[in-house]
Amino acid sequence: MRPQLLALVAGLAGTGISIYLTVVHYSVVPLACPANAVINCEQVLSSPYAVIGGSGVPTSAGGIIWFAVSAGLAFGLLRRRSRHLATAQLLWSAVGLVTALYLVYVEIVQLGALCVWCSAAHVLVLLIFLVALTRPERGRVSS
Repeated sequence: MRPQLLALVAGLAGTGISIYLTVVHYSVVPLACPANAVINCEQVLSSPYAVIGGSGVPTSAGGIIWFAVSAGLAFGLLRRRSRHLATAQLLWSAVGLVTALYLVYVEIVQLGALCVWCSAAHVLVLLIFLVALTRPERGRVSS
């Protein structure tokens, strides 16, 4: 599979996960997630960290935007090689990776619980970052 196609699929999957978590946040749709000593999506998603800056807007809404932009960048790079798009993808994915690492820290250290859906999104962020980081043609493209 071409790296940018992989990044596009990861971006679309992440968008889907983020939409699901946002719908769960705003509705009475039950959360599909096992609960045990370590895995507890409900604990993570009902914590103060599950919203952006105490605003009531779920972090998953930010995920919708981040993953949609990531998918758009990957799609653009599938259509044409562009140093500007490759650089934008690398920077955008780095921002996502830093955010995901912070959220993993919050889950493990602050909350002592992991959310399966969040972890899946974090793995997708890492995958997109690795694609952006390791694209061999990134340095050999024209404007």
